[in-house]
Amino acid sequence: MKKNLHPLYRTVVFQDVSANKGFLTRSAVVAKDTVVWEDGKTYPMVKLDISALSHPFYTGQQKVLDTAGRIDRFKKRFVASEGKTVERKVAKTQSKRLVHVGHTAKREKVLSTAVKTEDAKKPAGPKKDKPAKKD
Repeated sequence: MKKNLHPLYRTVVFQDVSANKGFLTRSAVVAKDTVVWEDGKTYPMVKLDISALSHPFYTGQQKVLDTAGRIDRFKKRFVASEGKTVERKVAKTQSKRLVHVGHTAKREKVLSTAVKTEDAKKPAGPKKDKPAKKD
């Protein structure tokens, strides 16, 4: 088995800076600081900005949005319609074509490789032979 392949798994103290509390657990995280824990032993310490000790969800300080108003409005509409599906008016289709935003200006010259209708009506003229190349 290769040596120094796996990280060092050891007991580490995680210190929550905002709650000023810490907890002892096992981890392979690399820590620069050390701290003397309550049992008198020295452990590596990792500082955290937020953890379960200070997060509003876990501390019970999280504000919950009131969705009851939306539910009540739906129930009120449902009762008023007696549970029947309400027919909606069909949206009127626009007779005008929408113009693409980027192409509002008219082009002076048509950029196309298609054969124009005027050119298709003209009879083909005699082909001019190119003069032969001299060696």
